[in-house]
Amino acid sequence: MSNILEVNKVVKQYGDYTALNEVSLTVPKGSIYGLLGPNGAGKTSLIRIINQITMPDGGSVTLDGEKLKPEHVAVIGYMPEERGLYKTMKVGEQCLYLAQLKGLSKQEAKQQLDYWFERLEIQGWWNKKIQELSKGMAQKIQFVVTVLHKPKLLILDEPFSGFDPVNANLIKDEIIELNKQGTSVIFSTHRMESVEEMCDYIALIHKSNKLIEGKLSDVKKQFRSNSYEVGILSDNIEGLMYDLSQKFTLSQTDFKSLNDELKLEINLGNATPNDLLNTLIKRGQVTHFVEKIPSMNDIFIQTVSEK
Repeated sequence: MSNILEVNKVVKQYGDYTALNEVSLTVPKGSIYGLLGPNGAGKTSLIRIINQITMPDGGSVTLDGEKLKPEHVAVIGYMPEERGLYKTMKVGEQCLYLAQLKGLSKQEAKQQLDYWFERLEIQGWWNKKIQELSKGMAQKIQFVVTVLHKPKLLILDEPFSGFDPVNANLIKDEIIELNKQGTSVIFSTHRMESVEEMCDYIALIHKSNKLIEGKLSDVKKQFRSNSYEVGILSDNIEGLMYDLSQKFTLSQTDFKSLNDELKLEINLGNATPNDLLNTLIKRGQVTHFVEKIPSMNDIFIQTVSEK
């Protein structure tokens, strides 16, 4: 199978409220897949269904070619946004207990925990209670117990919440390394910079419906505005602006004086990039010329605002 997860027309209702309205998703095997959407969009409802915490009211879910069944819990790692550690238990005791719930023997669990505690430099926390740890420290423990059984599918809901920038970067690197080793990853986040940096594929859910899904690079191409950011040094700005206005739409300008670099954002309309470049070259020295590709933050805001 080329897909680790297939969600087919899943419906979830709570009374009269529809949390998921025939949502379908395809998560390619070995990918990092961003599940995006504003608060209340339906993301957590879908994640809970994949983890079999709740059942769908319609549709189906397939994991690695098989219809979702209870045994699949052993090959999924799930770190919810609201963490679920026992505050009065000691870290080591709790980690061993949760590892064994995932099917590891006590010896296997100890080996994996020794590896992760050393890797994250938290060896001294074994006999501490969770309530003695800071939020970020507790987050590290939650991450460890989520991944120590080497899941096929790792689902992370706001994985960087509570981390300072240094530890957020550490966890990001560990997620990428797990993915390189073959773990497929779904993560839900509001940090669009993390999506840009990490994701191969994304889906955007809003008001219980899927609005966008696809390879990140393809999604960004779909939202291209046919605009270019350019910089130019010119001793005849009036002439340049006149030439540009005959063929193109200027959406933004920025310059201080006649001798400074003129920065422009230009929409091509029906013209080509070569048409624009030729026009610029005739009137000055081009210092900057690049297509303006929308960020995921721009796409998120635009798509949600339109619905």
